[in-house]
Amino acid sequence: MTDFSKYKIRFETLGCRLNQIESEGAAHFFSEAGFTSDLTPVSAASPVDETTVLCVINTCSVTIKAEQKARRLIRLLLKTYPKAAVIVTGCYAQLRPLEIKKMDERIAVLGGQVKSRISGVPEMLKKSLDLSPVEIVSLIEKEIILKPILNPGVPENSFVLATDSFLAHSRSSIKIQDGCNSKCAYCTINIARGKSVSLDARTVIDRIKQLEASGQSEVVITTVNIAQYHGAWDGPEAIGGVINFAGLLKLILANTSKINIRISSIYPQIVKEDFLDAIKDPRVCPHFHISVQSGSDRILEAMNRGYKAQDVIDACEKIRSVKENPFLACDIITGFPGETDEDFEESLNLCKACGMAWVHAFPYSERPGTEAVKMKNKVPQVVSGERAYTLTTKAAEAKIKYINGFIDKELSCVVETVRNQKRNKDGKIIYHAVTGNFLHCSIEVDENKPLMKNGMLQKVKILAPLQDNIRKGGETECLAELI
Repeated sequence: MTDFSKYKIRFETLGCRLNQIESEGAAHFFSEAGFTSDLTPVSAASPVDETTVLCVINTCSVTIKAEQKARRLIRLLLKTYPKAAVIVTGCYAQLRPLEIKKMDERIAVLGGQVKSRISGVPEMLKKSLDLSPVEIVSLIEKEIILKPILNPGVPENSFVLATDSFLAHSRSSIKIQDGCNSKCAYCTINIARGKSVSLDARTVIDRIKQLEASGQSEVVITTVNIAQYHGAWDGPEAIGGVINFAGLLKLILANTSKINIRISSIYPQIVKEDFLDAIKDPRVCPHFHISVQSGSDRILEAMNRGYKAQDVIDACEKIRSVKENPFLACDIITGFPGETDEDFEESLNLCKACGMAWVHAFPYSERPGTEAVKMKNKVPQVVSGERAYTLTTKAAEAKIKYINGFIDKELSCVVETVRNQKRNKDGKIIYHAVTGNFLHCSIEVDENKPLMKNGMLQKVKILAPLQDNIRKGGETECLAELI
């Protein structure tokens, strides 16, 4: 019997947490088939490795820089793993397949809308390990990419790449919705991921119950557009056979008892009475990342966002009315076509009025195929970059202020990244953990203490913000100690 564990499959992920979940799901299929799945990021310093037979890179296309990063990473994989075939999937693969395919004959391009077909690669690969990388690519194209098109019958399943065991993350995640029916003027997600689809409520509940039974202390619920979640449900809570996200959240809480629920991102439109009633539960983490994009009503209208700045302010106030001092964050695009200094000032004012503890600010990036490409009054990149820098600088100070408000307070946290544990100069073990309100903590523990495990729920006291690290964009934001 062949020992497939000696054959390594490498996974690289760019972009959002959804991509991370899908990569984890793909890795799970290979691990179940006996291969060794490796999600450790490759770098320019990585040694040449001839034991890796396949690389899978899940790409993003939200900005020009994201696509540039994908191309650099693809070239690095080709160089570092000379005997490996390379599958490129994700949004960039969906939007620019020919551009990617031209890079090298060892590349197979699997569009993001059909990335679930990766689940069929392990069994195919088992029978093809004696082939060259180019021959493996040819087989992938024939059996995995082309064959389902020529022989339709089984619809694409956006939720195939789902797993309850996570190789690279200690906090479990579940994808409940994919795709988007909106047509925001700057965005290609509706093109790259297709129409909105939702995982049925029973499957969501059952999977989270399994996670709880396995000892998981937290699950992150992820979507592309949470406002478009409409999951099939046959209970009395359903309207027309489906429920919205608020209804699903209530069912999850009613059918579980311990596991905490973190919502990855929300839209202002869903912050209504049913949503507020659901998030009152203390098991819903007090951390809400709101998709905003601008504080100017004029720019929001040009973006086709469907809400106004006051709607965002109202949503934040309502969340605060049911959750004590939550961590509120948002996305802001700077330099959208036609954005004036006054429009940008309104974005600054919105973030201040909402008390945002963090702002993910990024310059507008022109995406082919979107409405914004045709818009006039382009904002120079240097200006949009300066505006993003201003927002990020203010956001860092807001985060420091938020953390200062929790000094000496007790918080629950989930321990992460126990592997390859680091030590400080005094020999203490350094752990990384994430609190319910999304503070990324560094915890120093004496080596004679029992080792903590990935995913453990612990009580900590916040000691101080790591101000320089926050201003530099570092992941760890504060110091904490075990209670």
